Amino acid sequence: MPTTYVAGVDSSTQATKVVVVDPDDGSVVREARRAHPEGTEVDPRAWWTALCDALSEVGTDDVGAIAVAGQQHGMVLCDARGEPVRDALLWNDTRSADAAHDLVEELGGPGAWADAVGTVPVASITATKLRWTARAEPANAERARSVMLPHDWLTWRLRGGARAGADPTTDRGDASGTGYWSPHTEDYRPDLLELAFGRTLDVPRVATPGEAVGRGHEHGPVPGAVVAPGTGDNMGAALAIGTAPGELIVSLGTSGTVFVAADRPTADPSGLVAGFADARGRYLPLVCTLNAARVLGVGATLLGVDPDGFDELALSAEPGAGGLVLVPYLEGERTPDRPDATGTVGGLTIANGTRENLARAVVEGMLCGLAAGVEALADVGVEGSRVLLIGGGSRSRAVATIAPAVFGLDVEVLAPAEYVALGAARQAAWALTGDEPDWRIGRDTVVEATDADRDAARHVRAAYAKIAG
Repeated sequence: MPTTYVAGVDSSTQATKVVVVDPDDGSVVREARRAHPEGTEVDPRAWWTALCDALSEVGTDDVGAIAVAGQQHGMVLCDARGEPVRDALLWNDTRSADAAHDLVEELGGPGAWADAVGTVPVASITATKLRWTARAEPANAERARSVMLPHDWLTWRLRGGARAGADPTTDRGDASGTGYWSPHTEDYRPDLLELAFGRTLDVPRVATPGEAVGRGHEHGPVPGAVVAPGTGDNMGAALAIGTAPGELIVSLGTSGTVFVAADRPTADPSGLVAGFADARGRYLPLVCTLNAARVLGVGATLLGVDPDGFDELALSAEPGAGGLVLVPYLEGERTPDRPDATGTVGGLTIANGTRENLARAVVEGMLCGLAAGVEALADVGVEGSRVLLIGGGSRSRAVATIAPAVFGLDVEVLAPAEYVALGAARQAAWALTGDEPDWRIGRDTVVEATDADRDAARHVRAAYAKIAG
C-alpha cells in the first residue's frame, strides 16, 4: 500500500518553505521553497501564490494532511468576502509604535496588559496595527469585517475560503500574539479588540491542538487532504524540536528569539517577555529581537569578506573584542522597545580598532541582545540550563563558538533543518492520526561552557549593557 505523507509549511517573512514528511518517523522526502516579496507590508495573495507554486513542485497526490505555520503578528484585514482590504502589515513593520504606546496607556499601563493577555503591546503586535489602520486609513478600516493572521488566512484558503463557505480558524499559539486573545483565560478579549480598532471584527475560531479543521478544497492545491489548524512560526519550531526542562531555544533568523516550553502562563509587566501559548496546550514565554542573522551579513559587508572570512576574523579576536562593543539596533528594536533606535559602536580606541575586534563585536552584540532575553525569562521564573541554537545564523562557526562566552551556558547547535515547517508537518500528522507523533529531531554539536566562558560572559554582557543603556 502506498505511503501517505504529510506536508508542513513555513510561510515566513522571506519565503514559503514546504516539506513533505513520512508521518512514521518525521523524515523529509521532498521539499521546495518560493521567495516572498521584500518589505514590511505584503499583499497576502503573494503568499498564496508562493504556497501553491511550492506545493505544485513537491507534488501532493500522496499528501494526506497539511498544516501551515506562519510569521506571527501580521495583520490580514479582510472585507466581507475575505479579500484583503490592504496589504498585510508584517511583524517587523514599526509604524504602529505610537499606537502601541497609546494602547498601553489607555488600558492602565504595562501591568494591565500583562495581566490581561500576557504581553505588553509593541509595534509588532497585531492590536497595534489595527489601531494604526483605524487612525491612518479610515476608509480601509470602514471596509474591514474580519482580521486574520497570515497562517489563518492561508489555512482558510486551503479549505476553499469564502467560495467553499469555510469558517476561518486559528490556534492558541498564534492567537496569543495578537494582543486580543488571552493565555490566562484561553479566550478572546473582544473589549481589547474594540479598544484597538474602535469596533469589533470577526475573528477566527480557535481550534484545539491536533484538531482537523477541515479538508483541502477540491479545486485547491491539496484536494481532500486533512487540514490542521496551523500555528505561529515560533510555536512550530518548538513543536518540531521538543525540549527537556531547562532547554532554551534561541533562533537566529530575520528576527532573534529565545523561548522555552512552560507549564504556566507568564505575565511580565516590563514587556520584555511575551507570554505566549504554544501549539501543544502549554505555554511559550518568548523574547524577540528585530536584529539577528542579518547583523552578521552587515558585519561581513563592512569588512569586505565572505561569511567564512568573517568567521575567521571574529574567532581571531579575544572575548570582549578588546572593549569594542556593537549594539546592533540596525532596524530599530522590539526588545527593548526602541523602534526608532539605530546601531551604536562604543568603546572604540586606537588599541582595539582592528578588523578582528569589529567582527567579534558584531557577533557578541547580536548574541548579547538574546542573552538579555535569557535573563528576562529567568526574571519571570523560567530558568535555563542549556541553549539550543537554530536558524540560519547558527550555521556561523563564529556564532557557535562564541555563544557560550556570551550566554555562559552550554550551547547545543541543532543540525540545519526547516524546523518551523517540520513542526507544521508534525501537527498535520497529529490531525491525520489523532495522536501526536513521537519524532526525534537529530541533535548536532554540543559546546560546553567552561569556567572561562562563564567569566567572559559576565564581562562581555556588562560592557554591552553599559553601552546599550
